[in-house]
Amino acid sequence: MREWGTKPELAADAKPHWELIEQYDIIDFALGNKITGAGFPVYKDKGARLQRALINFFLDEARAAGYVEVQVPILVNEASGYGTGNLPDKEGQMYHATADDLYLIPTAEVPITNLYRDDIIATERLPIRNTGYTPCFRREAGSWGAHVRGLNRLHQFDKVEIVHITQPENSYAALDGMVAHIEGLLQKLELPYRVLRLCGGDMGFTSALTFDLEVWSGAQQRWLEVSSASNFETYQANRLKLRYRPEGTKTQLLHTLNGSALALPRIVAALLENNQTPEGIRLPKALHSYCGFETIGG
Repeated sequence: MREWGTKPELAADAKPHWELIEQYDIIDFALGNKITGAGFPVYKDKGARLQRALINFFLDEARAAGYVEVQVPILVNEASGYGTGNLPDKEGQMYHATADDLYLIPTAEVPITNLYRDDIIATERLPIRNTGYTPCFRREAGSWGAHVRGLNRLHQFDKVEIVHITQPENSYAALDGMVAHIEGLLQKLELPYRVLRLCGGDMGFTSALTFDLEVWSGAQQRWLEVSSASNFETYQANRLKLRYRPEGTKTQLLHTLNGSALALPRIVAALLENNQTPEGIRLPKALHSYCGFETIGG
């Protein structure tokens, strides 16, 4: 749909993020593998502080845009997985605590949207706009190869989610607003990005329309998906029995939407790669006050 920013011109010996994190000792995959397994990194020192800074930055930006922050469980029951369309479909990608029949969430969309399961929402409460930070867990069964190296694909990662619930006639304007919010975050992080409108074959079956946002990874020389924003229309609301009652009429289904704002791993990868210099990695100004430092290394 559109593209923003200028791709960085890096030196011929520019390093991918998996070499940079080792050079500056900020993320340790070997330690994560030791205590858990592959795909569960340990963030250290400025790596851990950068993670916390990004989470707080994304939450503060969402709150400033009118989203109400919630903190939700990261384990959900089967009814919650069914309500958002994750079950029965993604059992093979979700971690399952079999003794209690609970699932580790693949995204905060699941518990946040289920806050309103079986509700009839008063019209004056609409639209509902929530944001929340959670760790996310995905088995990523069958993933392999160079394209999933380093932070490109993990089993556990951090993400700030935005969820929007509104009347059907307002949902596509809401989707445009969500995409604009995500673009604003990427612009403040000074990351070149592009917006893609997915064709039907690339969308999840629950979505009516999805936009993907991808950032440019300078050292890898490729685009990395960092967000999807979707309008599910009434698909989830029908499963959730999520309704409202317009004045003088029967109850009607609402529309639900969600977007990543943002997922951290590939954002971190792009920040490290695009901003590397011989003197260290220079972070964008938007993060300086959150991090308490302006550079990594040097």
